[in-house]
Amino acid sequence: MELRSVGGGNALRLAGYAAVFDSPSEDLGGFVEYVRPGAFTRTLQGNRLDPLALVHHMPHLVLGRRSAGTLRLAEDSRGLHFEVDMPDTTTARDLAVSVERGDIRGASFAFTVAPGGDAWTVTGDRVQRDLHDLDLHEITITATPAYPDTEVARRALATLTAPRLRVARRWMETL
Repeated sequence: MELRSVGGGNALRLAGYAAVFDSPSEDLGGFVEYVRPGAFTRTLQGNRLDPLALVHHMPHLVLGRRSAGTLRLAEDSRGLHFEVDMPDTTTARDLAVSVERGDIRGASFAFTVAPGGDAWTVTGDRVQRDLHDLDLHEITITATPAYPDTEVARRALATLTAPRLRVARRWMETL
């Protein structure tokens, strides 16, 4: 995931992958999942669903929304890419600091499976679920993703340093 300032101001944007295609999940209670290419196509092409960007799957910590234009989603050859324009809130600023420090490095998603949208296979003692067609409800920024190949990265370290320096200077001027 990338953290960037937008327009030279204090506005922040997070970008990354909420799902990486053909990459195994953690053990989800006796089985492993794989999201297959195209799993989000139907959701992204339609307007029936309005996915959110959340913090740790918590519905009261909204970072962005597709219909508001503050969350952009796209499938590419790697997976489900997202960009979210973060609100100017304490939660978003705290999250940005945690991403910058590397404390939070993952993303995830919440979904329901469309009819016929998954396939289960059992090979020996290994149970696998392949996800082919999903209704996407949210992406989430999290320290504990179910799919470990999602990532958090920073492209511009100075994007948070400059705003912090401005605040520190203003505070020092008041002394």
